[in-house]
Amino acid sequence: MVSAKNGPNTPVSDDELAVALSYQPAQEHAPRVVAKGQGWVARQIVEIAEANNIEVRSDSDLAQILAQVDVDSEIPLEAFTVVAEILSYVYQRNKAWPDGINSAATDKTGGAP
Repeated sequence: MVSAKNGPNTPVSDDELAVALSYQPAQEHAPRVVAKGQGWVARQIVEIAEANNIEVRSDSDLAQILAQVDVDSEIPLEAFTVVAEILSYVYQRNKAWPDGINSAATDKTGGAP
């Protein structure tokens, strides 16, 4: 989940932007956009993500790039590196890796505790 958002208690702005991603490595070649919105819709996407304990990353530049992608389409090549870093962080933080990803391969410490 990527957003360019204001704080939760600020009025909704038309500039708010949110893009939700999904990635199932065993079934897909790349992450894909599953929802996107601006203004009130963006705020709703972020609130739903937070209510479901989905990691939300505030990154205006990435949100702008991903907002250009059609829903249910793979992310563009120029977003791969940043999205991979976000996914790696989320997988490590949750200590849960999807099928098709080896946790040792994402561990930059070489498996050390």
